[in-house]
Amino acid sequence: MDFKNKILQLPLTSGVYLMKNAEGKVIYVGKAVSLRKRVQSYFRRSRSVDPKTGLLVTEVRDLDFVSTNSEAEALILEASLIKEHKPRFNIDLRDDKSYPYIEITREKFPRISIVRPTLKQKTLPRGSIFYGPYVEARLVREALTIIRKIFHFRTCHPFPERACLDFHMGLCDAPCIHNIDEKAYAKIIRSVRLILEGKKDVLYKNLHAEMERLSREKRYEEAAKVRDQIRAIGALYSGTKDVNYFKEAEQLMRALNLPRLPERVECFDISNIHGNQAVGSMVSFFNGRPDKNNYRRFKIREVEGIDDFRMIAEVVFRRYRRLKEERSLFPDLIVVDGGKGQLSAAAGELRKLEVDIPIVSLAKREEEIFVPHRLTPVVLAHDSLGLKLLQRIRDEAHRFAIHYHRHKRGKDFLGT
Repeated sequence: MDFKNKILQLPLTSGVYLMKNAEGKVIYVGKAVSLRKRVQSYFRRSRSVDPKTGLLVTEVRDLDFVSTNSEAEALILEASLIKEHKPRFNIDLRDDKSYPYIEITREKFPRISIVRPTLKQKTLPRGSIFYGPYVEARLVREALTIIRKIFHFRTCHPFPERACLDFHMGLCDAPCIHNIDEKAYAKIIRSVRLILEGKKDVLYKNLHAEMERLSREKRYEEAAKVRDQIRAIGALYSGTKDVNYFKEAEQLMRALNLPRLPERVECFDISNIHGNQAVGSMVSFFNGRPDKNNYRRFKIREVEGIDDFRMIAEVVFRRYRRLKEERSLFPDLIVVDGGKGQLSAAAGELRKLEVDIPIVSLAKREEEIFVPHRLTPVVLAHDSLGLKLLQRIRDEAHRFAIHYHRHKRGKDFLGT
């Protein structure tokens, strides 16, 4: 594939990019909030660059990338890939700055902390395990803070004789007072290391196996703690601290048999008065929260009269045709306000586009969820967390559609 076209096909999501020279050797690893925009910035003629970056650009002939769900995940992955490939330009571009590392000491109960070697130090001190260097200290601190809420490790130095405030705040399991044994604490350290090495799939597998083992042994309280760890790791990797959202999303995923956790959900609604001045709205939620930069409004162009089915079909087709043309990221779930008819109309447009995205509709009266290829609706309990998530998204789509409809009516009334 042509190199320029390869850049244009990069996603607009966060991730890590690996630049290669003519021999296919990785010469630079970087992270980005938006992969396409970041990589494009290297090759803009108007961009003034320092000599070292200019030399990097002249040597780049190919690139690979790894998408991530958050900037924090990209940061962790970037550091592990730099350690693996040892790219020349990651060293050359440092400009003698002192970057932070995460240190894990080799003690009976290891301590984890952020360290920043002095400029005079040519090598890291022996006797500890180091992860890094990390380019952004803020993200390192943020990631480690979240990790510590999941896996309670010690940061104190020296080893204390009594439990400190961290134990009472639920940040440390207090090995100093023998509240946790060496074997259980070693398991915590192994989990932290898997996160820092970017091996989240291995970590998830280990934790799921442990949760199932504890459940089989009827140690339900311990199994629940592991379950909460799994959810919290999901929060870390998706860039949100809201673990409650993962409870909602996990329940919805099980109820609707979705292939993955619905992190990004897009919802459509139609607003009109007897078929007149019809408009469509689409709201986007990411990790259970409105992502208003991705809200969209649609004037109905192809439908006259009262026909909600064709209106829904029109806006769904326009939305995902555009995303497909732009090679943008698709949502994990599409929600349509309405019943079986609205769902069939929207699903038909996705088939025309050859776009495979899970789609459901939510009917207002009975709050029934309709799913393609199923004759009867899915009915969740009224206090179901999964249903509450769908209702919250649907209600926001309805509010946004009414607001746009009123705005359009006002403009039409004034003749503007």
